[in-house]
Amino acid sequence: MAHYTKHPVAAPPTAPERESTGHLLLRGYIILVLFATFAHSAVYNLLGEIGAAITLVAFLLSTLAIGIPMIARKRPNAFAWRRLPWAATGYTVLALISIAWSQWPGATIVTWVLLATVTVNALFIVHVLTWHEIVRALASAFKWILGLSLAMELWVALVVQTPILPNFFVRPEGEANAHWYWVRGNLLDGGRIQGIVGNSNLLAIICLFAIITFGVLFAARVRWRTTLALWTLLAAYFLLRAGSATAYACAAAAAVVLVVALLMRRAKTPGGRTRLYVVFIGGAVVVSALVWLLREPLFALLGRSADLTGRSDKIWDKVLERASQHPIFGNGFSSPWVPFDPAFDGWITDHGITVFHAHNMWLDVLLQLGVVGVIIMALAYLSLLWRSWFFAIDRPRWDLKADRSYSAITLLPSLFTIVLLVQGLTESTPIMLWGWMLLVLLSFKIKAVPLVGIGERERVIERGERARRVP
Repeated sequence: MAHYTKHPVAAPPTAPERESTGHLLLRGYIILVLFATFAHSAVYNLLGEIGAAITLVAFLLSTLAIGIPMIARKRPNAFAWRRLPWAATGYTVLALISIAWSQWPGATIVTWVLLATVTVNALFIVHVLTWHEIVRALASAFKWILGLSLAMELWVALVVQTPILPNFFVRPEGEANAHWYWVRGNLLDGGRIQGIVGNSNLLAIICLFAIITFGVLFAARVRWRTTLALWTLLAAYFLLRAGSATAYACAAAAAVVLVVALLMRRAKTPGGRTRLYVVFIGGAVVVSALVWLLREPLFALLGRSADLTGRSDKIWDKVLERASQHPIFGNGFSSPWVPFDPAFDGWITDHGITVFHAHNMWLDVLLQLGVVGVIIMALAYLSLLWRSWFFAIDRPRWDLKADRSYSAITLLPSLFTIVLLVQGLTESTPIMLWGWMLLVLLSFKIKAVPLVGIGERERVIERGERARRVP
């Protein structure tokens, strides 16, 4: 007969190992880097050109000061040199050597330092954080942007009660160009809002990234899911109030990719996946053709013109004309276009303001680095799209066991990638600042750690705490 005992065979339960203070500080620093990168326009509006440049250089020096001793202490081969995103690295090198033939060498040097800063920070984040920690850091940065955007919109609408210019200057006497304003104070009157980033289109895309990140964490069953749901509602509200047609198109594309990925996960056989590929690729071709044929009524429904608000005749034609002068290697790197450089100052203007990018990332690359740059950039994004897709739909497997559960985290790279690609049709942000950071970060992380939660540096539970190593 079995007897109850107060002395069980199993060891008593113990609390999970807590993260060290140094690692918590490191994560806090990375959240600050992500915030400054995604909300760089807010830093620019607050500190001006010189202040924003100093901020980026300070982050670069800080990252090098933290990262180099860390790699040296852990031995150099601890860094996944062989897993670097070589296409993105090649683009960075080509941008640097384009100084030799650049039509605007000063702008090339300045903007390449910006590109190098973002690249170094992205590589550093991949090296020191796990998949779960990266997603949580992104979520924290997005929460800060959303929270500060809400606070600033409320302050301008209720306290200042008039639009404000950069550096918190109140609107001067007389009418100023609305595009110069940092925040217009439209939160309570139904107009488009800009948030702390000072741009409706940029705020909308950040909100979409936030919704994807919060949704992935919610599906991963992290703690504080109710709070995550509230942040998601705030991001969705800002997305609607920003009124960005590009963001709506990106959201639709991400929703389709999410549905297809989930169906692919449920397919039992390779033949089932093949049928899904045929159906959805064929459907995508048909829908794309219909959108092109019906573009005028569709854009009118969204409150936009068929020429994408002047992009085709005002911007793209001039970009193609200048790109044709040096079609192979381009005119020289400059992302963004430096407005105070004589080559760009007043070249293309919109509402009296010098345009600082081509509003199409492929045309922008063609202008700067020619056909060679376009090929390298296409390889970088196609590589990321390919790897992220199978990262999302394939079961985690490293031995004979083939029935392990999927991780919600693996959906995030493919959703982010499709948003960047769709946005790149009307914007150039996917090739600079946070767009470039996401390209390098996701490409490097998928190559370095293709399985979530597997490996010495990926042994984490769903909440992100480091688990004890099993002997």
